[in-house]
Amino acid sequence: MRRVRPRFALAAVLLLAGLPLAAQQTAITLEGLLSAPFPAELLASPAGGKLAWIQNAKGVRNVWVAEPPEYRGRPVTRYTADDGQSIGGLEWTPDAKTLIYVRGGGANRQGDVPNPTSDPAGAEQALWRVPLDGGESVRIAEGSGVAVSPRGDGIALVKGGEILWAPFADKPVPVRWVQVRGSARQLRFSPDGSKLAFVSSRGDHSFIGLYDVAAKTLRWIDPSVDTDNDPVWSPDGSRLAFRRTPASTKVTLFHPNPSAQPWSILVAEAATGQAKTVWRAEPGSGSVFYAMVAANQLLWGAEDRLIFPWERDGWLHLYSVPAAGGKATLLTPGDFEVESVGLTPDRRQVLFNSNQDDIDRRHVWRVDVTGGRPVALTRGTGIEWQPVMTSDGKALAYLRSGARRPAQAVLEAGGGEARELAPGTVPSEFPESALVEPQAVTFSAADGLRVHGQLFLPPGIKKGERRPGVLFFHGGSHRQMLLGWHYSGYYSNAYAMNQYLASRGYVVLSVNYRAGTGYGLAYREAPNQGASGASEFNDVMGAGLFLRSRPEVDPGRIGLWGGSYGGYLTALGLARASNLFAAGVDIHGVHNWNVGIRTFIPDYDPQPDEERLAFQSSPMAWLAGWRSPVLVIHGDDDRNVSFSETVDLVEGLRERNVEVEQLILPDEIHSFLRYASWLSVFRASAEFFDRRLGRPRS
Repeated sequence: MRRVRPRFALAAVLLLAGLPLAAQQTAITLEGLLSAPFPAELLASPAGGKLAWIQNAKGVRNVWVAEPPEYRGRPVTRYTADDGQSIGGLEWTPDAKTLIYVRGGGANRQGDVPNPTSDPAGAEQALWRVPLDGGESVRIAEGSGVAVSPRGDGIALVKGGEILWAPFADKPVPVRWVQVRGSARQLRFSPDGSKLAFVSSRGDHSFIGLYDVAAKTLRWIDPSVDTDNDPVWSPDGSRLAFRRTPASTKVTLFHPNPSAQPWSILVAEAATGQAKTVWRAEPGSGSVFYAMVAANQLLWGAEDRLIFPWERDGWLHLYSVPAAGGKATLLTPGDFEVESVGLTPDRRQVLFNSNQDDIDRRHVWRVDVTGGRPVALTRGTGIEWQPVMTSDGKALAYLRSGARRPAQAVLEAGGGEARELAPGTVPSEFPESALVEPQAVTFSAADGLRVHGQLFLPPGIKKGERRPGVLFFHGGSHRQMLLGWHYSGYYSNAYAMNQYLASRGYVVLSVNYRAGTGYGLAYREAPNQGASGASEFNDVMGAGLFLRSRPEVDPGRIGLWGGSYGGYLTALGLARASNLFAAGVDIHGVHNWNVGIRTFIPDYDPQPDEERLAFQSSPMAWLAGWRSPVLVIHGDDDRNVSFSETVDLVEGLRERNVEVEQLILPDEIHSFLRYASWLSVFRASAEFFDRRLGRPRS
């Protein structure tokens, strides 16, 4: 029977065809923007050419795998709830048939693990294993910090600072291996599984321990007053390299730290424990160690060479040095910074991503461990990170995003184009085509420093039209926002919020202020920053004046928002420049540096002058000038910024009759764990700006 199309349906089609493309695009909602799964911890298997990663879809976290030859991703765990239980610490077993992971976050100082749903039954942090053949996940034991034995018979783990052994069995019963003073971390099995190296943290110093599995004995490798980290085994298991940082009682947290007593690399003989220094940083630039993103900060490559990060020329670069000692070879010359770093399976090349030739993006490169010209593996307007090569050396995988396309795991094989490992997982509600592409901009801070940022212009803005403007400040402070979806889950969500504000008609400027990464050591360690003078306030003012000068911006309707360190700068801007900033959203911000530093260093005991300067560098010292309304947001199980910081701020503002609104999330932590929490935070923030700055026409 012939179907007759109703006239009203045909009319609707004709009407839609007459609309501009922007009107036909998917409507932008917060739910849609946060709907795309976020991938993390891409990991190649030790055999079989397999890949694994963790995917977070609307707060539901699962372990995914992709296997040759099809490499079509699939989940191997079956979690279904937005319960705020993180998944991390992904590790393969040697036969590549099983994956180990940690589910649940670490405990706070009171011994409470994150429980953001306030589940009356509580929560735990535990190790699990899941087979790739479709079987169910099996709980191994409570703990974290896993190291899988190369023998494939079990794992070493950390619980309460102790090292336990959990054999692979139907009902594994962990046994204690190492119970000594301090707290164990960075567990590293020797290649044959006969020994376990680890770091024993002792507060103001740390040791490298070496546990003999068969003899059940423990030896300390060249103990000193210094801080030793990052043990790495030679491929034959005969030697152990590690990194040493000289002892220092100087408080450098949230202060510039451009130089110090130089750090060094030591190599020890496993049989005797005898160690010698094979390389030492030079005084000045690079004397302070700064980390790359890697499983270990020292990599043992082919040709018996150690690969490591160093800022000798003022940029974070890769170097290699013979394990026997000698001069370090610069592998990545130029004015850029390396980030995610790993070795190819044959250990002959280093895979890394950097912002070479594209300072506000990331691309993948490779270079020989002995030196030579680095080769670009990706280019263009995308952002690529966490490169890994499959164990058979036939394929390259990495994570990728763009200005509009969200983060995804992709694979290149046989010289072909990169393809998605989990196609079809970005929901139809994700408004990719409707998003704007941010523009790279620079502007002058109040003291003349050149500052970088990304400008989001709302679609459809007409010449001569004035819209409200919003500044965004990232946290950290050692972070960098990019010209696209970020490689960090927290900042990917922040990018979504900036896109959402732009879609609602706001002009948004994301500010990469001094103390951030991506622009070299001198920018990151700029003088008088943080608790030593708040020099970043010059960048806040410069960004506000830059936005006010834009022809699209109404100078009387400028707001600002940010989380953590960005919350600090938001509060500082409102406290010291309420005449410029009409409103702000302060998300778990630092408000008194003396409290903020003590959160990380409980025995912090500054001299009177240091304490006074830290307070003067804080928003709490400037409340008398604060007049603009503020929305404060905080989870009360925050382990990075004490909840008391927001309590004290609200009390101080109420005493001065400043309008304060609040959104408090019971039992949430610093990096909100639940999708529902992110939605609540961003809905409240957008609604606040609509009321306080005036809803723009979009």
